[in-house]
Amino acid sequence: MQTDEHFPGYSGPILYNLVYCSRAAPGVDQRSISKIVAAARHHNPRFAITGLLVFGSGIFFQWLEGPRDNVISLMKIIAADPRHSSIVVLSEEGEVHDRMFPEWDMELVEAADIRDVLVDAEQHATDEKQKQVLAELLRELDSGALGALGTA
Repeated sequence: MQTDEHFPGYSGPILYNLVYCSRAAPGVDQRSISKIVAAARHHNPRFAITGLLVFGSGIFFQWLEGPRDNVISLMKIIAADPRHSSIVVLSEEGEVHDRMFPEWDMELVEAADIRDVLVDAEQHATDEKQKQVLAELLRELDSGALGALGTA
């Protein structure tokens, strides 16, 4: 069981994860995405948040994991960010014991690579809840339910 000792201020093994999709506001471009990733890489370590961000065809897909209050606070910031619209929460899990992306303070993944990243994460997941979430996300991706995500 991972205790997240390398995250200051985090004392417990139970994590919270949240997965969402949103549409990008008009004018969001690669420069905007670079700013989002830079801000996340700067702030997320202080709040023990890790995850990944995918952007493609005008759609954001993000997996956030960390202490519940910190992830919820970050999600409120994202919801108020004018670069996002039509936010849809795809999954929330409140008692996860292992991080899927422990080394990624926020990794930007190309949309064309999201399926490979999710498959790899599913194969390496040790938490049964996370395996179920990843399997469901892969089914939704393969069925086209996630829109243009996963296409270049």
